[in-house]
Amino acid sequence: MSRPRAADLTQRELEVMQVFWKHGTLTAADARDRLAPRRDLTYTTVATLVRILHAKGFLQQANEERPFLYAPARPYEEVSGRLLGDVLQRVFGGSREQLLLRLLEQRPLNQRERAFLESILQEERS
Repeated sequence: MSRPRAADLTQRELEVMQVFWKHGTLTAADARDRLAPRRDLTYTTVATLVRILHAKGFLQQANEERPFLYAPARPYEEVSGRLLGDVLQRVFGGSREQLLLRLLEQRPLNQRERAFLESILQEERS
């Protein structure tokens, strides 16, 4: 499998970004602590991932003194939309119907999800 383009997020980078999107401005140590229940990553690993995310433009440094604070530079909606658009093109050839079909084959919608989807479709018709 080929290596992701520099502008793309690796799985570990995406996990770190999820922490920043959820909690806002953090140090690398704070991010590592919040990852700890799910992932056993060392501080140096998380600090390296934070530096990479900063270099890629996903995080911005919020202060000038140590410990450095970082905040998301790109909103979740923008990044997740781009990633989903990439999957839609690469995996499903741009077919939203095929994407929805595969999604619904994985697990049927529960009542709340069905109501949410129906409300979105009603808004589209208006």
